[in-house]
Parts: sequence; structure tokens; C-alpha cells
Amino acid sequence: MSEVTDWLDPNEMRLWRAFIEVSTRAMGRIEDDLQTDAGLAVDDYEVLVHLSEAPDRRLRMSELADRTLHSRSRLTHRIDRMVGDGLVAREACPEDRRGVEAVLTPKGRQILDAAAPGHLVSVRAALIDRFTDAEKPFVADALERVAAELRETD
Repeated sequence: MSEVTDWLDPNEMRLWRAFIEVSTRAMGRIEDDLQTDAGLAVDDYEVLVHLSEAPDRRLRMSELADRTLHSRSRLTHRIDRMVGDGLVAREACPEDRRGVEAVLTPKGRQILDAAAPGHLVSVRAALIDRFTDAEKPFVADALERVAAELRETD
């Protein structure tokens, strides 16, 4: 295979390095804040949010894995721990008894509701409020386009 490497030009290198730094620093701060304030990992919070937004607060494990961008085995381990903590329950899928659903428990909903305000403050401080109102739609449009293109190739 003889490919010519298309090296990054200076602006592309700036973009790449800025993306790495912003994503690492922002997620690190958000993770630290959520852990300190609510005792939750960002991945746990994300699971709780997806379940809270789902009909009847339940999702098939495969759908939850797709939404959280986790492998099924990684999600299974996370859900095992969250079941042990009483945040979610596992139940047979009503439509297909072979399927398994993760279900948000009342305790999980209570933890999510308590964590959400502080998490919002953290997300704003680490990322959202660092953009001007004029920049926010442009950045969101660009990131949504890239995310959609990446989804199509997964």
C-alpha cells in the first residue's frame, strides 16, 4: 500500500491540538465536579439521563449502549455496578422476554435530580460560557455535522 501522507497544515494542527486540549480539560473538570458534588462518574450520569428521557424510563441494553457510545460489555459492567448501587434495575423486555432493559429506579431519579443543577453549572463553566452567543450556533453546527458523519461510518 503506497499512500502519500497528507500532513496537517498549521491551521489544521492548531484545530487538532485545540480539540484535544479542550476536550480533555473540559471533560476532566466536569468529571471532577460531578464526582465531588454528586459522587457520580460522567458515564453514570449519562446513563441516568438517557433512562430519564426514555419512555417509561427504560431502554433495551443494546439501545442504551448505542446512545452512550459504549460497547455492550462495557455497558454491562457499568449497569452491574449501578444495579448494585440501586440506581437502575434490570428487567425482562415486555415485548421480547429474551431482551433485557435497564430501568431507572426512584433512587436513580433522585440522584439524577440532585446532581443536575451542579452538573449544569460545571458544563457551563467548563465549555458553554466560554463561547459568545454568536459562536455557539456555529460551533454546535460544526460539531453536529462531524458527529453525524462519524455515525454514518460506524
